[in-house]
Amino acid sequence: MKSLLKLCLTLAFGTGILLHLSAQSSIMGFSDDAAKKQTALEQKLDENVQANNLDEWMKYMTSHPHHVGSPWDAKVAEFIAGKFRSWGYEVKMETFNVLFPTPKVRQLEMISPTPFTASLTEPPVEGDPYSAQTDEALPSYNCYSIDGDVTGELVFVNYGIPADYEELERRGIDVKGKIVIAKYAGSWRGIKPKVAAEKGAIGCLIYSDPEDDGYAQGDTYPEGAFKNDHGVQRGAVMDLPLSPGDPLTPGYGATDDAKRLDLDESPSLTKIPVLPISYSDALPLLQALQGPVAPDSWRGALPITYHIGPGPAKVHLKLEFNWDMRPVHDVIAKMKGSTYPDEWVIRGNHHDAWVHGAADPISGMVTVMEEARVVSELAKTGWQPKRTIVYCAWGGEEPGLLGSTEWVETYADDLVKKAVAYINTDGTSRGYLFAGGSHTLEKFFDQIPRLVQDPKKGITVYERRKALEKFRNMPSADGFTLSALGSGSDYSSFFQHLGIASLNLGFGGEGNGGEYHTMYDSYTHYKRFKDPDFAYGATLVKVVGRTTLRLADAEVLPFEFTHMAKTLEKYVDEVQKLTDNLRESTAKENRFIRDGVYEAVNNPNEPMAIPDIKPDVPYLNFAPLENGLAAIQKEAQAYDQATKQRMPDLESMHRLNQILMHIEQSFTREEGLPRRPWFRHFVYAPGFYTGYGVKTLPGVREAIEERHFDEAQEQIGILGNLMEGYSMQIGKASALLVKP
Repeated sequence: MKSLLKLCLTLAFGTGILLHLSAQSSIMGFSDDAAKKQTALEQKLDENVQANNLDEWMKYMTSHPHHVGSPWDAKVAEFIAGKFRSWGYEVKMETFNVLFPTPKVRQLEMISPTPFTASLTEPPVEGDPYSAQTDEALPSYNCYSIDGDVTGELVFVNYGIPADYEELERRGIDVKGKIVIAKYAGSWRGIKPKVAAEKGAIGCLIYSDPEDDGYAQGDTYPEGAFKNDHGVQRGAVMDLPLSPGDPLTPGYGATDDAKRLDLDESPSLTKIPVLPISYSDALPLLQALQGPVAPDSWRGALPITYHIGPGPAKVHLKLEFNWDMRPVHDVIAKMKGSTYPDEWVIRGNHHDAWVHGAADPISGMVTVMEEARVVSELAKTGWQPKRTIVYCAWGGEEPGLLGSTEWVETYADDLVKKAVAYINTDGTSRGYLFAGGSHTLEKFFDQIPRLVQDPKKGITVYERRKALEKFRNMPSADGFTLSALGSGSDYSSFFQHLGIASLNLGFGGEGNGGEYHTMYDSYTHYKRFKDPDFAYGATLVKVVGRTTLRLADAEVLPFEFTHMAKTLEKYVDEVQKLTDNLRESTAKENRFIRDGVYEAVNNPNEPMAIPDIKPDVPYLNFAPLENGLAAIQKEAQAYDQATKQRMPDLESMHRLNQILMHIEQSFTREEGLPRRPWFRHFVYAPGFYTGYGVKTLPGVREAIEERHFDEAQEQIGILGNLMEGYSMQIGKASALLVKP
């Protein structure tokens, strides 16, 4: 095997050639000669991109609702697979049978003080023929809500996050035995029933307040882009922070022979029934509430005085579901690498939707298809990627990242050995480039948006993004800054479960609206309000296409560690300050309690509960994090210096790339995070009580936030050891670059 590798390297690069690395080249990871060829290749990429393809494919794929298990879902998957085959890819359709409940009974009514029955419908709108396809569409519901038939007083809980329940407790309001109504936004939707159940509620309603994405933001559909009074956001409410994927096969692929949990054994399902409603249906319910007036920050844009309750509004909620197994279809298309066929650059987007899904997800899916088409055109010129490129069209993302998670869990052993990186897109629009991901890729990615023109402004997408940061006084550093990734799209299994370096990319900021997961996310809506000429979609192809091609063709994988070191320094500083601030605020609060300050200022007409004395916050020993950080900083600087030297030999270069492609896994631990072992990455994870929102250094940070200080100290030690291991891998990489 070793002699074959040497032969391949000799054929690819020539004998005796010594490669300059990123410091000497215009493209990170490429020698000067290779960079010139890469620049020419990327010019051909730009020349071949055709925006009209995106338009044509979107119109076809969104012509019918295509939720999981629907006839059009299968047709969309076959359409994508057929396109990939026509472009010369090796294509495989992977199908997994997963639990996908659909509504059988949805009933919501107010019993008192005034009878009212919610319509629970999204009527067609003038000028959008797709909105009339109600017979083919699933009605609005929250997937993985349990069945339930409950009646109780209503309580308004704002966004329904833990901080909101703390406010209720201060006011002496208990939701035990009640049905709560929460606004969308503020957290991932699944957090709302999760916290409500923990607090003793028996049911949960979720509505979109017009303050967030309705008439308070602009004209409503069809006159404008924002949510009209009947629009309802569908969506999954499984306990995503525990683990995504099929609820019956947690941690392993939903193959035909997989052992499945019984329904009542699944930890992912909600504990109470949950239903999303429109603000038209929410208005009579909220209007009937009395009790305390809601705090300023809780009030929305409905023409009422927002009261908390409980009651006198009393509601009846009845839900029943068909608990069926349905197929999800993943389309996997490969272009084999010429030199490193067992090193995979993976590029993906999902194809399933809650209804038509023009913005989410097809706007992103068509960019993957156009990128794959253009790459196939490049291959016709005689070019072949050094590494294998794998294009993926995921099924079942909307219910809970099902298709990507089941594929990753099924092929985990191969992926941890072969995957170089995963590049994700999802819904995209127009405006400004956004990017999140592993900070080992931050310096690499920074070069790419500097080369791609904004289609409307005559400047690069990098320059436009930096202008936005200045205009909004956003924190700005030199270069393009990657945001940290939480959850909510198909990178999660790759990144947070297996530790494969990942990116999530798209455009947004100027195509805002209220169509998300509603009947109105249609081709008509997208063409009017999102990216009418698909100019930004075509631009995304150029950005992501460069990203894919550079990772596939780099002689030395363009991972870099000084940016990761700076990012970790910020995160470590944050958790130290979090602890100090919590200690100070706890001491102050306890002092106010003992001194009677809260009692003295308590309004007798609106009394607030006096908080209990809390245990003092101990001084944690952060030395393991500080030592791990110092080791990473030292080795990162050494690697940065080493990249300025010549590569000693080509076989060492292969060994170097093997270290680099696996180094992100050094931040993972098979035992995973506390209470959720599926999440193995100890630097990035979705928050236990935020869902989509990221928590960096999650084991440490969340233990501090939840005042589990013994656990926090344990997590500090675990993370410190992982950081030391990460630094050792950087050191091994440096050793291969330094002349003996």
